[in-house]
Amino acid sequence: MSPTTLRQAPPRHPVVGLSVALVSAAAFATSGAFAKSLLVAGWAPGSVVTLRITLAALVLLVPTLLALRGRWGAMRRNAWVVVGYGLTGVAGCQLAYFYAVTHLSVGVALLLEYLAPVLIVLWLWGRHRQRPRRLTVLGVGLAVIGLLLVLDVVGGGATVSLVGVLWGLGAAVCLVLYFLLAAHVDDDVPALGLAGGGLTVGAVALWVAGLSGLLDTTRGASDVVLSGVVVPWWVPILVIALVAAAFAYVTGIVAVRLLGPKVASFVALTEVLFAVLFAWIVLAELPAPIQLVGGALIVGGVVAVRADESRRPHGSDPADARDPRSTHTAASGDDATAAHPD
Repeated sequence: MSPTTLRQAPPRHPVVGLSVALVSAAAFATSGAFAKSLLVAGWAPGSVVTLRITLAALVLLVPTLLALRGRWGAMRRNAWVVVGYGLTGVAGCQLAYFYAVTHLSVGVALLLEYLAPVLIVLWLWGRHRQRPRRLTVLGVGLAVIGLLLVLDVVGGGATVSLVGVLWGLGAAVCLVLYFLLAAHVDDDVPALGLAGGGLTVGAVALWVAGLSGLLDTTRGASDVVLSGVVVPWWVPILVIALVAAAFAYVTGIVAVRLLGPKVASFVALTEVLFAVLFAWIVLAELPAPIQLVGGALIVGGVVAVRADESRRPHGSDPADARDPRSTHTAASGDDATAAHPD
């Protein structure tokens, strides 16, 4: 019997969980507006991502070591989760998305990546026989239609290719693992431990990809334009590293632990809305009316899924209860690890 089987589930805090998930989505969304200033200045996406993840890992290094005092045994027991989280949720998702963008329009690539909540629903149905109820199906439909409108996939001159679609779906699978692995780690591993360890693994993977030539790490101009002001390149890098990586990953893990992977993944769709908002504030890119309609649909989808989960009896869902510890209680060690390929 694993140690997690003996622990009592902590009280649920759905309001706190939703708040943390929204804060995490907003933090992740800052990357688009600030990274764009670097991309316009000739920086390769791979270079921006590598610096972002590396700096975030360094910033969290000391807090992670302090948080893990007396918990190294738990960290060793969950080493496969940390490595898998870093390779998929951190490095893999980034690499797959940027490769998708080289073959697809940005809107289509984002739409494919954000199919992750739908894939999680299908996974829970196929693996745990948790058939989606009407509210969840409604939420999925509203969210997908909302994404189409916000990203302007239909009217934005979208380009599609088979290779790009495969990369986009790869990003979606990595995003699914980001949520599932964060939910399945032992309680004894603090959020800082998983975030710091995952970012370190991700940074190492990105540097290996860059040094091997798999990832373009070309650096551009030393000065970039941000909100009409010329600033050094490290200013936007600091923002996306500290806010859109270090802070965002830690809060994202906390949100998954409080809400469960399914609800947290749907709330994460609001990242698209926050990205539009920050593009409006930082880059003066005004959202179109149709994007506002799409945003309302996404919010409606999140509300529907959250309402469906609130109706589910406690303990009835071993895979996606808002308290992820129920996964370890209901499943054996082999079943729990089978959900995530090494």
